[in-house]
Amino acid sequence: MELEPYPLGTGYVIDGNDSHNIKTPVDGNVHGHEEIRENLSPPSTAANVVQQWNHPRSNMWRVFAAFFSMVVSGLNDASYGALIPYLESYYGLTYTVVSLAFLSPFAGYTIASLINNTVHMKFGQRGISILGPACHLLTYLVLSFHPPYPVVVLVFVSAGFGNGLTDAAWCAWIGNMANANKVLGILQAFYSLGATFSPLIATTMITKAGLPWYYFYYMMVGVSVIEFGTCTWSFWHKTSVQFRLENPRESDNKGGRTREALSNKVTWMCSFFFIGYMGAEVALGGWIVTFMIRVRSATPFSSGISAVGFWAGMTVGRAILGFVTEHFGERLSVTVYLIIAMCLELIFWLVPQFIVSAIAVALLGCFLGPLFPAGIVMSTKILPRHLHVSAIGFATAFGGGGGAVFPFAVGAIAQAKGVQVLQPIILALLVVISAVWLMLPRIKKREENRQEEASLPTS
Repeated sequence: MELEPYPLGTGYVIDGNDSHNIKTPVDGNVHGHEEIRENLSPPSTAANVVQQWNHPRSNMWRVFAAFFSMVVSGLNDASYGALIPYLESYYGLTYTVVSLAFLSPFAGYTIASLINNTVHMKFGQRGISILGPACHLLTYLVLSFHPPYPVVVLVFVSAGFGNGLTDAAWCAWIGNMANANKVLGILQAFYSLGATFSPLIATTMITKAGLPWYYFYYMMVGVSVIEFGTCTWSFWHKTSVQFRLENPRESDNKGGRTREALSNKVTWMCSFFFIGYMGAEVALGGWIVTFMIRVRSATPFSSGISAVGFWAGMTVGRAILGFVTEHFGERLSVTVYLIIAMCLELIFWLVPQFIVSAIAVALLGCFLGPLFPAGIVMSTKILPRHLHVSAIGFATAFGGGGGAVFPFAVGAIAQAKGVQVLQPIILALLVVISAVWLMLPRIKKREENRQEEASLPTS
């Protein structure tokens, strides 16, 4: 049986050979020791220990559970676009009203951004692993009964809350690991994998099997049950006590960590980057089916496949380009990806042929894919460790609001101007996030190599 190292005191190890003299609490007063550690800075001789995805061995099961959780989030997010045309006809809705399906998760993401750190501090990752999947399960159970549309809109708030909790928690945790670009790229690739299969499954069930739209959520109930079981089991021992020990405060600020994170300008810059990025991603993935049907005159099935191509490209980009990003660095790599993405968006917009549009949107997904994990890794390198969960949790969950607001805006404007307004909106978002990215503070080369060096074995 493998013993998992206890996160002694501050989550740091002391240089030298006297680590055997460090003792863990034996008097049962865990909370007393916890409060002391919360208010102490690490000693000057401390060296940061970076976890690896496969060490301790229990991390492997947690990483796999996080991967599956991201598959569920991807299945959820990409289903909106595939189901929009059928929700529209089933309930007899306009573009604006049906777009509320995109907007309502914003409330859930907003709540998640504000309480993510509180859940960690009170319940640890165990709390996230229970609450997030439970929100998914509740959402899909209600939708499987195809309730009135106002209930559909309301229950999507629960889905947004669950996604906001799990996405932010898993990204902040894995973003602190050794080789974070690679592992986080794979984590986000699993999100894209779920998003790839979501429109394919939904479109096939509706157009080929002739099933009603809500049959898709029968499947989602099953996968969310698996998510709940795997996450709860693997993170059960990751309590609030352990979270506080692994993430000690590194400043003299006595206020809450969320408040401290919100006072840091990097938190807001990252938030705006993620808002723009997730707005472009979800708006494009959400309206591509309708765009292809109405503007490119494609069949419903072909339009659904074009959405599959977009998410498949994103999966490949996150899985492969993460290694490129690791080699050349986040700042240069993301800048190049954004330039290529803007060129592909222009092709998608200006060449009025379905085949060209389908190829362009698949490649667009490929180069948009690595932006999110690279943004997370950049955040971990700029921000102090004790703010990672608060700041990254807020930035990603708040950014998820962009994935709700901008698709809704596209639908509202499309009601008056037509769905072709999708293209200039996407291009504008790419220009904005490029500007925000270039404004992020620079980090020294030694900081870029910090995690890899800390993960080297010691003798």
